[in-house]
Amino acid sequence: MPETPQHIPPQQPITNVYLQPHGVPLPPKAVGSAYLCMLFTLIGLAGIQHFYLGKIGRGILWLLTFGLFGIGTIVDLFTLPSQTKTINARRAVGIK
Repeated sequence: MPETPQHIPPQQPITNVYLQPHGVPLPPKAVGSAYLCMLFTLIGLAGIQHFYLGKIGRGILWLLTFGLFGIGTIVDLFTLPSQTKTINARRAVGIK
C-alpha cells in the first residue's frame, strides 16, 4: 500500500526582523572597524567591539570583567572575523 503524504504544518513567520524603512536590509559591519573597536579594549575600554556588533549583553560582560579577565579578548582576536560574518549574514536577511 503506498504511503500517504504527511501533513506539513505551515512555517512560522520570523518575528524578530529588523529592516530599515521601505524594507531595506541593515548594512553590513566591517571587520576592520570591529578590530579598531578592539584596540580600545587593549587600552582600557573592554568590550567595545561587541557593542559595535550589536551584542550588548556580551559587551556589558566584557566591560565588567575586562574581557573575561583577558581570556575572552584573546579569543576575540581570532574569532572576530567569523563573528562579523555571522552578524552580516543575519543583517542581510533582516535579523538584528
